[in-house]
Amino acid sequence: MLLAIGSGSLTGFTLGLIGGGGSILATPLLIYVVGIRDVHTALGTGALAVSANAYLNLISHALRGHLWWRCALIFTVAGSLGAYLGSSLGKLVDGQRLLFLFGLVMMFVSFAMKKVKCDTAATPQSLSIGTHGKTGVTALLTGTCSGFFGIGGGFLIVPGLLLATGMPLINAVGTSLLAVGTFGLTTAINYASSGLVDWRIAGYFIAGGILGGIVGTFVSTRLATQRDTLTQIFRAIIFSVSLYVLWRSYGAP
Repeated sequence: MLLAIGSGSLTGFTLGLIGGGGSILATPLLIYVVGIRDVHTALGTGALAVSANAYLNLISHALRGHLWWRCALIFTVAGSLGAYLGSSLGKLVDGQRLLFLFGLVMMFVSFAMKKVKCDTAATPQSLSIGTHGKTGVTALLTGTCSGFFGIGGGFLIVPGLLLATGMPLINAVGTSLLAVGTFGLTTAINYASSGLVDWRIAGYFIAGGILGGIVGTFVSTRLATQRDTLTQIFRAIIFSVSLYVLWRSYGAP
């Protein structure tokens, strides 16, 4: 119980801080710390817990005016379809192979983030129809990857929002949480339909994530004017965990 609560706190903190990465941490923590042996059950349980924590963290960011609601809704609706399709495919793939591929994707994103540029002058009103179309396409692809790997997908959603809209990072963090919550919920429902969710552990994980999310959101707000610092934290977390996942999953039976 304590391991699940502690792991949930760390996951919630990451979600509150960077809007993504929570699901990156959730799966390894559930497998290597909490002790869930079946990879697909860990993915389904983690998706449910991350979804709940993302929705809770969304409230704090929304109250601080960090969300660009039109982009959030477009991204969420388009991406949810992809999340369902991706999760249906993910259940058919061997768990250890999924983890290894997951680690490779995480490493790729950590390097890709270095090239992402934020437009601090961009506003919700300045976005064009073309930008919204680009957002929808990006969301569909991101949602598919999110569902396939059984994650909320924040570590893909934040870069996707930055690339599609050029919004400031703090707004991408807040805006991503609606999509993270919905993608995770879509994935969790799909996994639960196959009996691949541990509801008891998910409850402990969510409880721990509430406190962690409050702290993470506070720190994120304090670092809002330090864009480079927040970006480096984001990249470092993703890269570090990717190395561990690749190490543990490589050659696993």
